[in-house]
Amino acid sequence: MVKQSIFGRITQLAKANINALLDQAEDPQKMLDQMVRDYSNNISEAESAIAQTIGNLRMLQDDHAEDIKAAQDWGNKALAASRKADEFRAAGNAADAQKFDNLAKVAIQRQMSAENEAKAAEPTIASQSEIVDRLKTGLDQMKGKLNELTSKRNELVARSRTAAAQTQVNDALKSIDIMDPTSEVGRFEEKVRREEARVRGQQELAASSLDSQFNQLEDLGEQTEVEARLAALKQGSSAPAALSAGTGGARTAGKGNADELPVVDEADFDKL
Repeated sequence: MVKQSIFGRITQLAKANINALLDQAEDPQKMLDQMVRDYSNNISEAESAIAQTIGNLRMLQDDHAEDIKAAQDWGNKALAASRKADEFRAAGNAADAQKFDNLAKVAIQRQMSAENEAKAAEPTIASQSEIVDRLKTGLDQMKGKLNELTSKRNELVARSRTAAAQTQVNDALKSIDIMDPTSEVGRFEEKVRREEARVRGQQELAASSLDSQFNQLEDLGEQTEVEARLAALKQGSSAPAALSAGTGGARTAGKGNADELPVVDEADFDKL
C-alpha cells in the first residue's frame, strides 16, 4: 500500500504541467520556490522508498536463487543416493539399498519443496521488478521536472531583476526629463537674446538721436552763414571779409534760427 501511494505521487508530480500551474499562480516566483522545495522533498522520499523496494526485491531474488540452488543440490543428492542404492542392491545388500532409496526420496521431496518455493516467488519477483522499473522511470521524470523547475525559477528571477533594473533606469530617465538641465540652458539663452535685442534697440535709438542732433547743427550752420553774408552785403564789403566778420556779428547778434527767416515770393527775385 505504501509503495502504491509513493508510486501514485511520483506519477502525479511527473505529469504536472508547470506552465499551467504558473499561469494560475498569483506570485509565480514564490510558487516556483515552493514547488522546487516540494519536488526536492518528494524526490528524497521517493528515493528512500524506491531504495527500500529495490532492497526487498533483491532479497526475494536472492531467496529465489537460493531455492533454485537448493533444488539443484537436493536433486544431485537424490541422484547420488539412488545410485548408491543401486550399487548395494547389485551387491545383494537389500537393507542398505532400501536405506539409500529412502534417502533419495527425502532428497527428492526437499528438491520439490525448494522448486515450489522458487516457483511461488517468481510472480512476486516479476511484479516487484516491474514496480521498481516504473518507480525508477518516475523518479527520473521527477528529477527532469525538478531541473525544469529550477531553470524556470532562475529564468524568472533573472527576468524579474532585469525588469526591476529597467524600471529604475526608466524612473531615472523620467526624473532627468523633469529636471532637464538643457531646458535651463535654453531659458538662459532666451534671456541673453532678449538682453542683446534690448541693447541693439538702445544702440539704434541712440544713433537716431545723434543723427537728428547733427542735422540740427548743419541747419544752424547754414542759417548762420546766410545771416553773415547778408550782413556783409549790407555793409558793402567783400564776401570773404564779410563772411568772417559776419560770422562773429551773427554770433553776437543772436539771430533766430531757420524758422525765423522771412517768407518771400520767388517772383520778387525777377524784379531785381
